[in-house]
Amino acid sequence: MTDTVVVIYSGGMDSFTLLHRALARGLRVHALSFDYGQRHVRELACARQVCQALAIPHKVLDIRAMSEVMSGSSLTSDIDVPEGHYEEESMKATVVPNRNMILLSLATGYAVTVGAQAVWYGAHGGDHAIYPDCRPEFVEKMDAVCRIANYEPVAIEAPFMHMDKGQILAEGLKLGLDYRHTWTCYNGRERACGRCGSCVERLEAFAANGVRDPLEYEVPV
Repeated sequence: MTDTVVVIYSGGMDSFTLLHRALARGLRVHALSFDYGQRHVRELACARQVCQALAIPHKVLDIRAMSEVMSGSSLTSDIDVPEGHYEEESMKATVVPNRNMILLSLATGYAVTVGAQAVWYGAHGGDHAIYPDCRPEFVEKMDAVCRIANYEPVAIEAPFMHMDKGQILAEGLKLGLDYRHTWTCYNGRERACGRCGSCVERLEAFAANGVRDPLEYEVPV
């Protein structure tokens, strides 16, 4: 039975909700964040602040060197972040090659170190159209590998796999979460742009739940 989990915690609204779901279920949580050279590094500041307030163990791993061999993403390279919805072909520019396989592998090693039985990450149904490493078949294969990669089996779980962002937000609202402590925008500016795919999906989720996003945006929302 799982009693300790490593939660891959980006600082965004999905992983923020996931972190609190684990805590609400009485699990011992170790939060793990990654600095991989993302331009929206502001999300890591949110992650640090939340974990400090919750008094839970939190590590931020510097893996910026991965950008030397995995370039071409608008999240890590000098490429304009596309605007629009995730369903659009242009959003493929936000794919960081092999990112989740690397993050999950590192998180699995950390899970063995801290005695966790599972690694949770926030892949969800809205990611399937654009991110290969957020699809059910990827999670299934990574789970199988990580269960046999060490003497101690570690499960890979994506509890939101069959939920969309609106449903994830609904769960967080039921938990009474304050989403001003999250950062979603792919642009690393002072205010969220309101136009990138990540902002668009976030705003749709709030609209679907009939509540106003507490973040400030560059455009009227």
